[in-house]
Amino acid sequence: MNALFPALRGRADRVALRFGADPTTAETLTYGELDRAAGDLAVRLAGAARVAVWATPTARTAVAVVAALLAGVPVVPLNPRSGERELAHILADSEPALLLAGAGDELPPAVAGLPRLDVPTRVEGFTPVPDGRGPEDPESTALIVYTSGTTGPPKGVLLSRRAVAASLDALAETWSWTADDVLVHGLPLFHVHGLVLGILGPLRRGGEVRHLGAFSAEGVARELGSGGTMLFGVPTMYHRLADALPGDPALAGAMAGARLLVSGSAALPVHDHERIAAATGRTVVERYGMSETLMNTSVRPGGPPRPGTVGTPLPGVEVRLVEEDGSVLGAFDGETVGEVQVRGPNLFSGYLNRPEATAEAFDGGPAGGWFRTGDVAVRESDGTIRLVGRKATDLIKSGGYKIGAGEIENALLDHPGVREAAVTGEPDPDLGERIVAWVVPADPADPPADGELADHVARLLAPHKRPRTVRLLDALPRNDLGKVLKKRLPRG
Repeated sequence: MNALFPALRGRADRVALRFGADPTTAETLTYGELDRAAGDLAVRLAGAARVAVWATPTARTAVAVVAALLAGVPVVPLNPRSGERELAHILADSEPALLLAGAGDELPPAVAGLPRLDVPTRVEGFTPVPDGRGPEDPESTALIVYTSGTTGPPKGVLLSRRAVAASLDALAETWSWTADDVLVHGLPLFHVHGLVLGILGPLRRGGEVRHLGAFSAEGVARELGSGGTMLFGVPTMYHRLADALPGDPALAGAMAGARLLVSGSAALPVHDHERIAAATGRTVVERYGMSETLMNTSVRPGGPPRPGTVGTPLPGVEVRLVEEDGSVLGAFDGETVGEVQVRGPNLFSGYLNRPEATAEAFDGGPAGGWFRTGDVAVRESDGTIRLVGRKATDLIKSGGYKIGAGEIENALLDHPGVREAAVTGEPDPDLGERIVAWVVPADPADPPADGELADHVARLLAPHKRPRTVRLLDALPRNDLGKVLKKRLPRG
């Protein structure tokens, strides 16, 4: 039995994967078909040092990744929307032996020099090799996922088979995730959320994945309304669902019938939490993870609603908050801000070709040390974590206070005149830093006044957390996961 995919055999007629926006034309693979296609490809990949996968939202990507993992070959997922320079950097850094892609995929010049192998999804007459295919060393690398590169060239995150299995099993325990679950999502497949949680997670359990191809409220209503039990999404998706719910009783009913609604990759605004709960009677569960750690914490399903929090540590994961001087925060007061550090079997093995960056990322060294996430948070009295932003961009020191941008953003989004909001700090001769709010108004012709928003935040939070400057935008710059790219905000 394969250690990562114990359910791959023995469920031959059960649907494993379905990809496509239209059920009548969607590509469907049973576990038996997936086993044959991935097994056939795994034989051809045996011995490769590593392979790249052109990670389109298709069944081919899933087959390619499963095949490489069966063969014990590390996978480098490539974002098809990456620019030429970024692709060239990733390929030069990871040096894959092959590029796995679909027969019809048009590839950019940056990958032209790489040997290409087209991935079949249908294989007839293949005799599966015995169970136990491929190396099963838990410390061997399963995936090399590249960071977004917001602070420099993207780094290759080495994720072991141990880390993947530990994180997926911790989520399964926390979410009661079983082979009976049918997961619906429309996430990209080049990162942890869409690929590891959204594809490998169901396959490890023996359940079914229904990938929408492209996200839509109509697709969510259709798939959740016809047997889907779980929905994974990012805040941008849930915001669109919240907008659609008042006029779409079919969507409201489908979401109300889902066993689990999960949001991740960025904070879900409290206002969207409230709108979804009001329309469906269901709360959205938030979890917290990153490329280097996979999943760290989650809100527990079935518990009281906790908008604005990411829950408590998952089984096997340790989390602590650390002051700037290195001291560990002992008090869980819901106010004191510290950097999140993580330790556990879910952690990555290091950065590819970057021993110095690996060493700097850990307090106490990579072997058993604490990973410095760069995220800042507060901890409630019951141990619940509430993220307030990134240390590099979201920790604002103003008037002697340490303030997290995230809670101010949530307060701004609670104002009916605000559609989107981001908060940054800018140098101020008196305060050290002043709080600046970047706002996309709900009605561009009638935006809320600066003083109105400042008073609104001061009333919800505290006077020292009010924005001193408000700047209006047509839209906030975001990446493929919906995260706001604050470094791309125009300078004042």
